[in-house]
Amino acid sequence: MGGAPAASAGGRCERPPLLPRVAASQGGGMLGKGVGGGGGGTKAPKPSFVSYVRPEEIHTNEKEATEKEVTLHLLPGEQLLCEANTVLKCVQEDSCQRGIYGRLVCTDFKIAFLGDDESALDNDETQFKNKVIGENDITLHCVDQIYGVFDEKKKTLFGQLKKYPEKLVIHCKDLRVFHFCLRYTKEEEVKRIVSGIIHHTQAPKLLKRLFLFSYATAARNSPATDPKKHAVMFDTLQDWCRELERTKGNVKYKEVSVNEGYKVCERLPAYFVVPASLLEEDIAFFQGRGIPIWCWSCHNGCALLKMSALPKEQDDGLLQIQKNFLDRIYKTIHRPPYETAKTEDLSSNFLSLQEIQMAYSKFKQLFLIDNSTEFWDTDIKWFSLLESSSWLDIIRRCLKKAVEIIECLEAQNMNVLLLEDNASDLCCLISSLVQVMMDPHCRTIFGFQSLVQKEWIMGGHCFLDRCNHLRQSDKEEAPMFLLFLDCVWQLVHQHPPAFEFTETYLTVLSDSLYIPIFSTFFFNSPHQKDMNVGRESQDSQSKPLNLLPVWDWSVQFEPKAQTLLTNPLYVEKPKLEKVQRKGTHFKHQRQLSLPLTQSKSSPKRGFFREETDHLIKNLLGKRISKLINSSEELQDGFREFYDSWHSRPPSYQGLLLPHLEGPEIKVWAQRYLRWIPEAQILGGGGVATMSKLLEMMEEVQRLQEKIEARHHSQEAPQAEAASPQRTSGRLSSLFPFALLQRHSSKPVLPTSGWKALGDEDDLAKREDEFVDLGDV
Repeated sequence: MGGAPAASAGGRCERPPLLPRVAASQGGGMLGKGVGGGGGGTKAPKPSFVSYVRPEEIHTNEKEATEKEVTLHLLPGEQLLCEANTVLKCVQEDSCQRGIYGRLVCTDFKIAFLGDDESALDNDETQFKNKVIGENDITLHCVDQIYGVFDEKKKTLFGQLKKYPEKLVIHCKDLRVFHFCLRYTKEEEVKRIVSGIIHHTQAPKLLKRLFLFSYATAARNSPATDPKKHAVMFDTLQDWCRELERTKGNVKYKEVSVNEGYKVCERLPAYFVVPASLLEEDIAFFQGRGIPIWCWSCHNGCALLKMSALPKEQDDGLLQIQKNFLDRIYKTIHRPPYETAKTEDLSSNFLSLQEIQMAYSKFKQLFLIDNSTEFWDTDIKWFSLLESSSWLDIIRRCLKKAVEIIECLEAQNMNVLLLEDNASDLCCLISSLVQVMMDPHCRTIFGFQSLVQKEWIMGGHCFLDRCNHLRQSDKEEAPMFLLFLDCVWQLVHQHPPAFEFTETYLTVLSDSLYIPIFSTFFFNSPHQKDMNVGRESQDSQSKPLNLLPVWDWSVQFEPKAQTLLTNPLYVEKPKLEKVQRKGTHFKHQRQLSLPLTQSKSSPKRGFFREETDHLIKNLLGKRISKLINSSEELQDGFREFYDSWHSRPPSYQGLLLPHLEGPEIKVWAQRYLRWIPEAQILGGGGVATMSKLLEMMEEVQRLQEKIEARHHSQEAPQAEAASPQRTSGRLSSLFPFALLQRHSSKPVLPTSGWKALGDEDDLAKREDEFVDLGDV
């Protein structure tokens, strides 16, 4: 659907010799990005009356319009590269063409449209604005595809153009769609703006040419934020030491500084944790490969570890050296009968990066909608397209794999060693999911941000390559971190009280992947970051650049907007009395253990069947097959473990398992549908329910304050006057990214359904007859 049919973008660019007057669109305040981003599409029915304005009248009134235009706000270090005037940002809803007149500019940070649409924001009470990215701004890294419309035909734009389009269509990685009509823009400006946008968004770049460094250099004298307030950065030996103590893993594992200065391996962080019996010379033997690196320790002493593969050798002598080395390494975590280990080879026995990228490429086309007509035309086959993308099935497989590993750690008391070629993609994903499910600390905002720092940033996930920030190789691109956030959203959706953060937090975190003023998601390894900010060269007289971490949300949002990132219904861990603290692990073990009476395992279901490949391939094949359990034994134990946990009420401060059945894995509506007005439920959805619950909580709090005041013989505070009145009826189901803007919408029926109803009772065009939602 992203390479939409030609008619989907060209119909509205047809103009008679005179230009129809274009009405100003009603934009919204959605994280600084407009719901009206999608425009252009199939031909609209001819209007019964058209008011024409000659093109020269536009240039005559250009001075008046310029006075009303929004000022271009430049960040420190940001430079204007090219611009074009008399550009129409098109919007089409319900076959009614509308648009905004303004100026299109391109800087070394973003593409921005400047138009007189600020007056449309009539309600500042519910706006959720981003202070860095405006409503009509697109960062250069957020541009996914660029299309041009030539004589009603939509074509992909790249390289040098011989002919310039009359309409520019930009698909964004956050799934916004922008349509800019250039028919009435001067030819020289069209060439400049189109060529500039194509070059600065699609041409290969050098790392040092990223805006990240321009911003950091220009903002060098700005007051720096303390990253330690928002997350544990794991860039010091003390951070790892404290994490070991927190998880009680310091009994069997130790932090090491053998890689300080990246002398051993550039992939690994300067500090990490290994088994206590492992010698430091072993770490340097194969430059950190083949070494079990500690991720997390369970309450029963078992640990989750990861390991990168050794280089494949053809020489028999080197192969024998590798075998002897691995035998010695494995004995540090596999010492039966007291300590056993299970290996999980994610490279050969699980998903591939190409499979994940292909699935997401198909999946995202469902949401890159050019216009409302296209939305309704695809509605009847939407679920079949969703299924064929396999994205939800990939999410299910990732969650299932994490539950399988949890069963080994929790029920079988086994160490689990995750294997992968570089231990920086699927290892990051699965180990993070296991910790989110097992460790309630990782479900707090501080703990979750620390988890991302530990497993993804210090774990060496190649954000620069996987997000394709430099546009150097599409083959390396894969949405691994977005897949992780989608899996976490499934847990948040199924168990809301267990998480301190909301789905809005996850959504803005996914958007932050493409904002190049934060260093968190723009490097392939800690070594690459330190080398490029000047921290490696100690003799350098220049002060190292201070790059911003993404975790300081005050950079992007005002305090009022930040409250939407925190879950007001979060069930915090109760503070135990001194008497209860004597049994350190009693409460935790009771919640996580299986019932004493073993129940008969239920019949196997479709998604619990093992893969056809029963042999887990490893670096050296059968040599370590003794460490791998029988697939049938694992299957039975996993099924019993899964059913037993779901048969009991969940403990929000204990183990948390997802539902894996088909209907339970859902589309992350807030992220994927937020720019499609037709997908909104006005005054309804989960947002309305949440608003009512918050109203009740506020009322209970006010009553408690009155009771306490009377108890102390004081006058009751007038909390009613200070407490804002909530208007949940005015909120959209996609709040805070979409507000109530439309006065009518088509019925929720397939296109063929509402067309068959006939013209005499055209429900698609009829206005809603409900009362004002503000009175509800």
